[in-house]
Amino acid sequence: MSAVVAPDLTEGVDENLMAPVRVAVLGAGTVGGSVVRLLHERSDLYAARVGRRLEVVGVAVRDTAKERDGIDPALLTTDAEALVDSADVVVEVMGGLDPARGLIERAMRRGAQVVTANKQLIAQEGVALHALADECGVGLDYEAAVMAAIPVMAVVREALAGDVITSISGVVNGSTNFILDMVARKGVPFEEAVRKAGELGYLEADPTEDLEGLDAAAKIVILARTAWGLPVTLDDVRRQGITGLTDEDFHNATGTGRVVKLVASAWRSGPAASPKVEVAVRPVALPQDDPLAMARGGANVVVIEAESAGTLRLHGAGAGGDETASAVLADVLRAVRRVGP
Repeated sequence: MSAVVAPDLTEGVDENLMAPVRVAVLGAGTVGGSVVRLLHERSDLYAARVGRRLEVVGVAVRDTAKERDGIDPALLTTDAEALVDSADVVVEVMGGLDPARGLIERAMRRGAQVVTANKQLIAQEGVALHALADECGVGLDYEAAVMAAIPVMAVVREALAGDVITSISGVVNGSTNFILDMVARKGVPFEEAVRKAGELGYLEADPTEDLEGLDAAAKIVILARTAWGLPVTLDDVRRQGITGLTDEDFHNATGTGRVVKLVASAWRSGPAASPKVEVAVRPVALPQDDPLAMARGGANVVVIEAESAGTLRLHGAGAGGDETASAVLADVLRAVRRVGP
């Protein structure tokens, strides 16, 4: 039996035609660190895929003295604006609204392509940022903002572009799902499960975004806006988090053979000539055999209904450094293909 030899990925790539694409990374947390490391480790692979080298020209941080595994200290800078001005592609993984928005706008006005994993920024300012991107003739990509490694944006935006989506529903927040799964499967009291999630780092320093459904609301807004092309906002979301749940709620669900999950959903209503989109985030007691009820730990699941394709189900990691970086890097390669010679 003959061995299969892996091809040389750089064979046939003319180094003289590969003017490096300068990549700036804003943020060096869990996701930013993974992005920088993988850009280095997979440099030959990415060069073969896009025909050009990707050069990380810097990583913006608040404190350059702090050690960061896998990142050359020489790349660290506190001058994010100067870094943005030096790049062809800007990757924003710092989070928050400010200064992220200002830096993204600066990058676009300079003609740089932008990749972000910032769900709240896209949910709140995405319409305006898309308008600016169009005005400046650049791209704005954010696959990682919704469900990390799960390519749900690509499915909604591209794979189903020729179809009519009727509804989207999912367990899209891994932190709350971890808590609810501990209660349902391990019998841990609700308040103790919340405390445990905080100790393990599943919740943000301010857990409100997760527990009150703000994270899930941002994600379903982005999906709804992409699926139906309507200016859906966070104000349109009928939102109820999990903080009001009690042990009695879980006991009642168990007694009827159901499982409580925080479900984000969006569906089309109204006449075809004047469609309307409804969006909601709320705890729901689901039958145990429901696809959303089967989400374990920090996993995410989304179910998409389309007129022609029928029911599609996506399941996978909705968080994590390398997992989220997988989606960020796919967007980076997409952005690199738009960069001129």
